[in-house]
Amino acid sequence: MKKTILILFLIITAAAAIVILNNKKSQACFEERCFFIEVAQTLEERQKGLMFREKLDRDKGMLFIFPAEQEASFWMKNTLIPLDIIWLNENKKVVFISENTQPCLKEKCPSINPGVKAKYVLELNAGLAEEIGLVKGDKMQLPSN
Repeated sequence: MKKTILILFLIITAAAAIVILNNKKSQACFEERCFFIEVAQTLEERQKGLMFREKLDRDKGMLFIFPAEQEASFWMKNTLIPLDIIWLNENKKVVFISENTQPCLKEKCPSINPGVKAKYVLELNAGLAEEIGLVKGDKMQLPSN
């Protein structure tokens, strides 16, 4: 009986872990302030980003993860909400912040390229970087890393 319960527990735990991993949701934290994040790892996920979303809860964001550090350009084409866009290096340290980046609904939208290499880019609601006092050099913590 104990063995059956243990096996059932392991199956349920494994299933829960698979669901969590498949949802690609996690948390990103700066000091004590954490955000629930959707992770964009594939090219398709990174290209779509937060396009066409009408709302982003204040405690949520999207984390873009690149295979290696690179100069990563972002734009606000078809993005409906203003964002703070935060570039982070492979050590998860902030290297650039584009605050209050406004939506672009035109055909041609400008790219934002800070000219720094980043492995991660985090998008949050506009104003949150200032609200939490985020500055270059601050470190992001990811519980899974």
